[in-house]
Order: sequence, then C-alpha cells, then structure tokens
Amino acid sequence: MRALLAPLVLVLVLGAALAAPAAASAQQPRASLPDIEDEVMCLECRTPLNVSTSDVADQQREFIAGLIAQGKTKAQIKDALVQEYGPRVLGEPEEEGFGLAAWLVPILVGVAALALVVLTARRWRRDPEPAATAVDGAPAAGSAPLDPEDTRRLDAELAAFDR
Repeated sequence: MRALLAPLVLVLVLGAALAAPAAASAQQPRASLPDIEDEVMCLECRTPLNVSTSDVADQQREFIAGLIAQGKTKAQIKDALVQEYGPRVLGEPEEEGFGLAAWLVPILVGVAALALVVLTARRWRRDPEPAATAVDGAPAAGSAPLDPEDTRRLDAELAAFDR
C-alpha cells in the first residue's frame, strides 16, 4: 500500500502544478506593457524587449501599447505580434526539433531531482544495521576476533580506567 502511495502523491502534486497556470490564465487580467515586454524579443538585437534600447524595440513597444489601448488580452497581443513580426518575436523556443529539448530538459531534470530526493529520503529512514557486539567476551557472529596482543592491551587499559 505504501509503495502505491508515493507515486499517487507525485501525480497529484504534478497535476496541481500544471493546473495552476491554466486556472490563472482563465481569468485573463488586463495586459500591461511590462508584463509583455519580458516575454517578447527585440528583432534587431535579439534581447528581451524590456532591456533593449534600439529604435526597432521602441517601434515594437508602440505597437504593443496600441493593442493594450484597444483592450486586447495578453494572448491576443502575442498573436498580433507574431502576425506582424513573425514567430521570432516571442522569447519561447519552438515546439519541435531542437527547441523541444528546451522545453523537455528542465522538466526531466526536475523529475530526476525529485526521484533522487525520494530515494535519498528512503535510504535515510531505514534502520541502521545492528552493530556487532560481544556477548560473554566472545565476538559477535560475523566480526573478526581480536589479536591476543590487542586483547591484552585492551584489558590493561580498561583496568587502568576502572581504578
């Protein structure tokens, strides 16, 4: 039963993490220039629009400001930007070919890190193996007997300690 509980919890957590952005986008708050600028690239210098100082970036900002004034949503503004400037304007990798790796690698690294944490936690929770102890002066099973000289020195040191 416990073996089934961990994967179920993992699926529920991942489902909640994926559902949160979908629920947030359903509300569609009013778009703003700073919100869009960090997701759009300047076509001239290929940097995010919010840090670009080129004339092309200023033209893109004016275009976005005009769409915001019309009451367009963020998704509609992004679609208009792609129609006007092409798909390079978005700061997102393509969803095919090598660009697909940019989406999948972080997800796979996160899953691998989570698995490593789970495995490490299970290892730490296990009871340590019982230590080999001597009973009636005889070494425990599986432990090597002491050399007679070592036994003599140990007895002498313990006797001196008891004084």
